[in-house]
Amino acid sequence: MRPLRIALLGAESTGKTELARALAHHCESLSLKVASVPEWLRLWCDAQGRTPRRDEQRSIAEEQMRRVEQHTDVDVVISDTTPLMTAIYSQMLFDDASLYPMAIQHQRQFDATLVTGLDLPWVADGLQRDGPHVREPVDRLLRLSLAQGGVSFQVVYGSGAERLQHALAALANVEATRHLGNSDRFARASERANWVCEKCADPDCEHRLFSQLLSRRGDSATPH
Repeated sequence: MRPLRIALLGAESTGKTELARALAHHCESLSLKVASVPEWLRLWCDAQGRTPRRDEQRSIAEEQMRRVEQHTDVDVVISDTTPLMTAIYSQMLFDDASLYPMAIQHQRQFDATLVTGLDLPWVADGLQRDGPHVREPVDRLLRLSLAQGGVSFQVVYGSGAERLQHALAALANVEATRHLGNSDRFARASERANWVCEKCADPDCEHRLFSQLLSRRGDSATPH
């Protein structure tokens, strides 16, 4: 039986890496064998000391894909981003949409796609971050790409343990988790999540959830 594959997508500085670590730790606590796949772009930029050119985008996307697909002897694969994010940035930065077919085909192989919300503050970190002004355009394009590609997804908000609980609630609703026999454990772990509904791509539902989270945190920012 192939691993359960979980993809974490989102604009920059939205907590993907932190959530990936928390999910991996949780799965390991369930005695599951986990493979965590880090963002290859970050590793590439650190090694090269620069951001990639247009002609280097495809190889970066392909390497991210390869690093996911090489894990066949584990229970769960958690990928901190996928080639779809490379495709989105290629379109935004280079007006190049050629990576979308490959990226969407790969994205469909994931059992769960979680999109991190924009409720966390932007933090500078590494060469590949462009600034807070690009987060909303990236978020919009990501959701549009997933919808047009027929890829279902759920959005998670909150910080720290709260975001993990929302992610677990989303995973408990994924039919594919049942093939591990652990969906009940995901559900029990997420009972405190106060999940608003299963249609978290609904703007009205997201607005309510986001507003509630901001209210609890005492944040006066306006929801996107």
